[in-house]
Amino acid sequence: MNTTIDSTTHARPAHQAQPERPSHWIVGPGAVGRLLAMHLVRQVPVTLIGRREPPARLTLTTPEGEQIPRALPGATRDTLPPTPPAMIHLTTKAQSAEAAIAALKGRVPATTPLVLWQNGFGVQETLTRSWSGPVLCASTTEGAFVDDTPQRQAVVHAGHGRTVIGHLDGTYPDLAGWLAKTLAAAGLPCQAVDNIRVRLWHKLAVNAAINPLVARFRIRNGQLRDRPFRPMVEALVTELALIMAAEGMPAPTGGWSALVWGVVEATANNRASMLQDVLAGHPTEVDSILGPLQAAARRHAIAIPRLDALWAITP
Repeated sequence: MNTTIDSTTHARPAHQAQPERPSHWIVGPGAVGRLLAMHLVRQVPVTLIGRREPPARLTLTTPEGEQIPRALPGATRDTLPPTPPAMIHLTTKAQSAEAAIAALKGRVPATTPLVLWQNGFGVQETLTRSWSGPVLCASTTEGAFVDDTPQRQAVVHAGHGRTVIGHLDGTYPDLAGWLAKTLAAAGLPCQAVDNIRVRLWHKLAVNAAINPLVARFRIRNGQLRDRPFRPMVEALVTELALIMAAEGMPAPTGGWSALVWGVVEATANNRASMLQDVLAGHPTEVDSILGPLQAAARRHAIAIPRLDALWAITP
């Protein structure tokens, strides 16, 4: 619908400053944080926040090879913007999430909505119960990696995916719906769901089948389709299916194998987050990804020798 504004009654005097709009703070300028910021800034003000000052200008390389430079306001946890955020997106690694939120407590309104973008399952439950405001959890299959080579400061969007968002208890559907529409309008297909807990376990299974293997062999996701890796993936999927059934998690349409290979296909050119951490010499999220699965297997007395072996050799 077109709306005509009467400039004689609505024009702002030249000397009156435009009030600052509350921005979405994205805490954690890694691959997911940068990808989210570069898209979301098309719809709402964005501030990218890191332990160190993030790059003031980033380039987004799309899956089609287009390069899009954009300026992004940045800050550190010590130089937060004075205007409270409309929403906080937490895109740190799972093992850093609680510390990042602890650093923000008392410095932002306790009712500020929080969106968790972590892999694995564990910190989502903890922060949902400890944060006063609404907490939404996101699960995404968007593929991205950071390119910080000199003069680049880029994030490479290596494969199109989809994102689902919701609260662990299915509450705050209006907030989830609004955010899903905003992300979709920004170029990241997204859907609000009332079963995000199931979706997170599905993503956990996908990450467990892909990330440790590509990190161990230092390969891109698509190389898992070839020998000798394909049988390794199928063996992991067999163990994962047993755990999911014991936990009462419904199988995805087409089965677990189809889900995993669909993600591999969609992100074939991507360097998985665990591989990025290994190459950079950083701690990985192996505990957050394989830990909950191993705990579930122990609860149900399920033997998972292949997953156990991967956990033992993954940094």
